[in-house]
Amino acid sequence: MQKEYIYMCIVLFSNLIFSQNGTKISLWENGTPGFEKLKNEPEQSQDWWVRNIHNPSITAFFPEKPNGMAVLICPGGGHENLVFNSEGKDAAEYFTNIGVTAFVLKYRLARTKDSPYKLETHVKQDAERAMRLIRSKAAEFKIDTNRIGAMGFSAGGEIVALIAYNSNNVLKNTSDAVDKLDAQPNFQILVYPGPLFIPKEIKADAPPAFLVAANDDSCCSAPIVELLNRYRKADVPVEMHLYSKGGHAFNMGKRAKTNALKTWSQRLTDWFEDNDYFVK
Repeated sequence: MQKEYIYMCIVLFSNLIFSQNGTKISLWENGTPGFEKLKNEPEQSQDWWVRNIHNPSITAFFPEKPNGMAVLICPGGGHENLVFNSEGKDAAEYFTNIGVTAFVLKYRLARTKDSPYKLETHVKQDAERAMRLIRSKAAEFKIDTNRIGAMGFSAGGEIVALIAYNSNNVLKNTSDAVDKLDAQPNFQILVYPGPLFIPKEIKADAPPAFLVAANDDSCCSAPIVELLNRYRKADVPVEMHLYSKGGHAFNMGKRAKTNALKTWSQRLTDWFEDNDYFVK
C-alpha cells in the first residue's frame, strides 16, 4: 500500500513538472531552412532570458478544459534576448486557466552579436511557421482554426506585426503541407508593442486587436495609440487600454506596482467574453 502511494505521488509530481514546462515542438524537424547545421546548437538561458536560439520552436501548454481557442505567444527581449518566463510561461498560465491552449514561440534573435538572422526574413519565417504548425495540429489539439490568435510583448509585438496584416498568407510553391496553411492570426493582443512594422494603413481584413500599455512608457505606448486611430479609420474592431503609469515590461501584471496593471489581464478576459471568443 505504501509503495503504491509513493508511486502515485511520483506520477502526480512528474505530471506537474510536465505541465509547467510544457511540450516543446520544433518548427522544422530537420532544422531551419538554410541553417540546418545549427540545429543542435544548445540554447543559453539564465534567470529571465533565453539566447542562442538556432532551432526555433513552440512550447505548448494545454488547459484541463479546452474551449477551442489557441494563442501564439511571442515574448519580448529587444531581439537580443527572449523573456521566456514572465512574457511566455506566465502568459501561458493565464491562458490555460481560462481554457485557451497556449504556444510560446522561441524565435531566432536578430540583434545578438554576429547574428546571421534578419527580422523581416528569418524571424518572420519563424512566426509564420509557428502559426501554420498550430493550424496543422488543430484536430490533434482540439483547436478551432477560426479562433487562433497571436500575442506579442514589446519586441514580440513587432513579431506579431510581421504576420498580422498579411491576409491569406500561404506558400503556394511548396511540397510541405504545413506551409500551405494560413499564417495570419484571427485576432491579436499587443502588450506594450515595439514600434517596428506598424502599417501606415489598416485594411479591412486586419485581425481584431486588443492593445495595452502604460502612458509613461517612452518606448512603447505611442504604437498602440497609432494603431487605435488606424483601426478606427478602417472600422476594424479594436479595444485599447492605456494606463496612466506603469512604465515598460509590466508583463502579465505580476511585477506591476499599480493596482490597475496588476489586474489588466482581467480586461483581456472581458474582451474575449464580450466578443464571443469563448463560444464554441
